Amino acid sequence: MPKADDILWFKKQFQSSIEPAIEGTPFSVDMIVAVACQETGFIWEVLRKRDLSVGRILELCVGDTIDAKADGTGRRAFPKNKAALLAKPRGDEMFAIARQALVDMAQHISGYKSAVNNANKFCHGFGIFQFDLQFFPTEPDYFLEKQYADFDACLAKCVGELKNAQARIGMQNKTSLTDLEMASVAIAYNTGGFKPSKGLKQGHFNGTKFYGELFFDFLRLSKTVKLADENPAGPAFGPFYEVAVSTSPLLLRREPKRDPSNPSGNVIARLPDGHVVRAVTNEPVNGFLEVVTSLLGVQHRGFASAQFLKLSEG
Repeated sequence: MPKADDILWFKKQFQSSIEPAIEGTPFSVDMIVAVACQETGFIWEVLRKRDLSVGRILELCVGDTIDAKADGTGRRAFPKNKAALLAKPRGDEMFAIARQALVDMAQHISGYKSAVNNANKFCHGFGIFQFDLQFFPTEPDYFLEKQYADFDACLAKCVGELKNAQARIGMQNKTSLTDLEMASVAIAYNTGGFKPSKGLKQGHFNGTKFYGELFFDFLRLSKTVKLADENPAGPAFGPFYEVAVSTSPLLLRREPKRDPSNPSGNVIARLPDGHVVRAVTNEPVNGFLEVVTSLLGVQHRGFASAQFLKLSEG
C-alpha cells in the first residue's frame, strides 16, 4: 500500500501533467493521486525503488487476471477468458501483449507469479489508472500500441472515465466536489454506479476495506503531501507519523497541554488508529508534537500526544 514517500514520488513525476489535464473539472490533483494509489499503487510503489525508468514503470502498471468462472462468478465483462479475446479481430496480438505484460510485471510483483504459471492467464487492466480491456473492441490501438505506457494518454482516459462516472451519479453539473463526493465518483469509476445508502463501503473488497474506503484514505493522505515549491514560505515540515491507539481516538489539541479539569476543552479533532499526520517541526513540546493532517476533508493543525504516534513506514 503506498505511503507518503510513494505519493511524493508520484507528485514529483506527474503533478505538472495532471494540473493542466484537470483544469475546468471539479477534480483535484489529490483525487487523481488517490485513484492511482488505489488502482496500481501496490505495483508502482515497488517498481519506483528498482532500477527502472519512469516509462518502464508505466508500461508495467498492468493487472487484473481474473477470468469468468463456470459458476457465474468472476469476470463478467469482455473478455471473459482467452478464447473470448482470441475470437476478436487482432485478438491474438492482444493476447500476446497482455500475456507478456503479465510475465514481465510478475518478475517484480510476486503476487502474480501463480497467474504466470497458468498459460491461459493474461492482464485485463492497463496503465497506471487501469483502463480495462473491455474497451479493446472499440479502442484497439490504445492497447496494441501500448499507449497506456504514456502517462498523458493514460491520464486522459482516467479523466474521461471520471467525467463519465460523475455524470452517471448525477453530479455532472457540479463545479466543485467535497472529499466524500470525490469518493462517490471514484466508486462509480470502479463499479459503474454509487449507492448513497452504502457510503464508502462500495467497490472491490480486499478482505479488509472496500474500494471507496481505501480511496478516501489515499485522498486524505495525499492532502498531507506537498511538493517543496507548493509552500515555499511555510514551515520546514518533519516526518510522517501514524496514530497508534487501541481504543479511543487520539485527541488533536489546539495547544500542547491538557487541562485535567476539562480534558476535551481544547480538542479540535479526534484521530482514529492508523491515521496519518505530518510533524511540523518534529520537536516535542510538553510531550506533544505539532502536526498537520486532513480529516474528513478538513485541514487541521494542532498538537497530539507523541506517545501515541509512530513513524510511518513510508
